Amino acid sequence: MEQLFLNVLNVVLPVLICAGIGYVLALTKAPFDNKVIGGVVSRVGYPTLIISHLSTTQIAVGTFLDVMAAAALAIAAFGMLGFVVLKAMRLPVRAFLTPLMHGNVGNIGLPITLLALGDAGMAYTMGFVVVVLISVFTLGMWIPAGEFSARKLLTSPVIYAVVISLILMTTGYSLPQPVAKSFDILGGLSIPLMLLTLGHTLASLRVQSLGRAVSLTALHLGMAFAISTSLVWVFGFTGGERGAVILCCLMPSSVATYLFVDQHLPEYGPDVAGFILVSTLATILVLPVALSYWI
Repeated sequence: MEQLFLNVLNVVLPVLICAGIGYVLALTKAPFDNKVIGGVVSRVGYPTLIISHLSTTQIAVGTFLDVMAAAALAIAAFGMLGFVVLKAMRLPVRAFLTPLMHGNVGNIGLPITLLALGDAGMAYTMGFVVVVLISVFTLGMWIPAGEFSARKLLTSPVIYAVVISLILMTTGYSLPQPVAKSFDILGGLSIPLMLLTLGHTLASLRVQSLGRAVSLTALHLGMAFAISTSLVWVFGFTGGERGAVILCCLMPSSVATYLFVDQHLPEYGPDVAGFILVSTLATILVLPVALSYWI
């Protein structure tokens, strides 16, 4: 048992240490531009990471597409259950629904699955990440803003990276070696930058109404358990794809959703920040248990 938990800590602690460095950078007021780094990761890091890993990792295309479908169903399920929960708690749907719907599968999910499940597990996680990213930058913006815009969806580099990756995976072709090497280098920047940004952003969140944050976190974890269990059973996932789906469903609320809420509904920003912070801290307890007994 002791060795099991030690192995789990070896997976979780590197992620926490990297995020902790970002937190310290914020506390010491070191130069760190979240918007610039976020733009680099979303426009360059994510697309090159997706192409470099999916085009070289041996995974089943059909299963990868199933994971993407499972991710879409997971977001829909979180959305429907979250809507009911928020109505019951008499909380504004526009402010709290998108944080309940979208997990932090990029900043935390990718490094955790890479360390815990290897390259294949991380490749399946990317299928989940792609769907969540598209949803965050469409529904995640539309719901708080109360308006619809298809331009963000059509101009997302992530979508085109997935299309290129699927073409390479199904045809067996590979990128020219200089391009593949450059994508490996650029994609390798993504995870460290995401973790530093996570820690830096958490340090700047203003927390309010701790009790509400704890309640929402507990409800979110309950929904995650029910949804992930159902998806694994419905799709018959096993091995790396099973672990990837479970871990992605257990991820804490996405930090990106706070930015949209704070922009359009600033009066609820501190409450949403509290939920994101508490759900992220809860991950420290949840992941070791999940990795030890469930995955």
